[in-house]
Amino acid sequence: MKFTLLASLVGALASLSSVHAHLYGDLASDSELLSHASLIVEGPSFAAPPSLEVVPLVLSGPPENRVNLVFFADGYTLAQRSKFLSDALYQAQDMTLNQTFNTVRPLLNFYAAYTPSNQSGVGTGGRALDTAFGLYRDGTELRGVYCSKPTVIRDACSSLGNLCNYPILLGNSPFYGGLGGSPTIVTSSLLNGPIVLRHELGHSIIKVGEEYNGGTSYFGVNAQRTATSPVSWAHWLTNSSAPLRAERSVMPLQSYVWTLLNTTKSWSTTFRSAGTYSRHHLKYSISGVPNAADLTVRLDGKDIGWVPEPGIGDDRWHYNFYGNSKLAAGAHTLEFVLRNPAIQGKAQLCNVEMLEFGSASEFISTPGHHALYPTFDSSNRTTFRPTNEDCLMRVMTAPNFCSVCKEDLWRRLLTNISLIDSVTESCSSAGNKTLEAKLVPVGQFRLPDNQVSVAESVTIRWLKNGVVVPKYANAAKIDLGKGAGEVVGNWTVEVAFKTEEVRQDPSGRLAAKQFYAVNAANC
Repeated sequence: MKFTLLASLVGALASLSSVHAHLYGDLASDSELLSHASLIVEGPSFAAPPSLEVVPLVLSGPPENRVNLVFFADGYTLAQRSKFLSDALYQAQDMTLNQTFNTVRPLLNFYAAYTPSNQSGVGTGGRALDTAFGLYRDGTELRGVYCSKPTVIRDACSSLGNLCNYPILLGNSPFYGGLGGSPTIVTSSLLNGPIVLRHELGHSIIKVGEEYNGGTSYFGVNAQRTATSPVSWAHWLTNSSAPLRAERSVMPLQSYVWTLLNTTKSWSTTFRSAGTYSRHHLKYSISGVPNAADLTVRLDGKDIGWVPEPGIGDDRWHYNFYGNSKLAAGAHTLEFVLRNPAIQGKAQLCNVEMLEFGSASEFISTPGHHALYPTFDSSNRTTFRPTNEDCLMRVMTAPNFCSVCKEDLWRRLLTNISLIDSVTESCSSAGNKTLEAKLVPVGQFRLPDNQVSVAESVTIRWLKNGVVVPKYANAAKIDLGKGAGEVVGNWTVEVAFKTEEVRQDPSGRLAAKQFYAVNAANC
């Protein structure tokens, strides 16, 4: 199915929300954001939005009762229309067919909105190309991607009405980059595009800050200021009866380097360890280094055996080195040695970080363990998160949200939609009046292509004139019979959804009811 919408004139007065480049541990400073002032403050637009060809990608139900996400094309020429549709479908399917958004897929619709650009690609050096929405990078580093036409994307989304709840600008670039906020900005990078997108939608939908170290924004259900009660995720704590404590760790090194490597002189830095921790974890990211022979990474003079992510090419990737031994007290050296002169000018070290942990009993790293894990901001101040490395809000390459974020994802998505799509009246083959509640397909009503491993169920109650009718319990379609006394009246259907991914629902988001008046018994 495909249809074309000609965007109508929109006089939108709402301003864009502020944005921040926090992808993969990238933090844009306040001064950097101010240098992109058009992203933050721009006046109303009275020009017609671009003409949009809207193509459904992944649909779960009627758009008026779903959360609708729309990919908008930027840097795709007329000849690249099919590439855009393929890129958008790839990202939509990656998000909904793997673990990340799979359980909430029945609440989501994804669309692609195509408008051609005069030039192909994403601008660099602070200059946009001649594209529909004017995406560009500050320099050539694989970091933030900015929008030079924020009112155009705002008005384009507004022109689609309820079909566009979350606009996503998809830039035609094979390399990592993006931006958070509204709109969310991603690129067509095969490895990084979907990873960036699901992380950014975590910010946009769940309304949480970061979990990685070295940032500035830590807030929402996944952030705790102190290691004392009350803890907002107390109902998820693995050892809820044990005294509260912070898992023991420290961050002796953290830096966003953004430096081009060369073969003349290696890049190195020193840091100090107290020598009182049992294990260590080195994190770093690089781009423009496709082969293992191109680079050597040394810790205290020892090669740690770096190898590139398979298929990464010149794109950026994050790497980890886990050391199961204590770092000695005193100074330590970390060194990156470029071996291949042919890749000078593109080989870049993006960031480095060293963490140290206590013993296995002092720092529990078991997946699924919920406690108070320290997170260190750009000034090395401490907040706390629910899990070690379970959450894609901390580890971009992780496939899932932690339980705390996933719980709030359900609650946020169900804020403006109902578990009941509609109630319809019809007649059976026997001539009996029937009522059917069309439900969002979760629990036992999930479709065959969206079966999940988590425990969940839907319970249904039917009431006539305010009185429960027990014989219709848990039936989505009920046969009322033929007699006026049985049929005519004010009917209510109540639906309650339970899933092990939600332990607390104080606002009743996982429940719904709908009223329906049957005025005649005859068919």
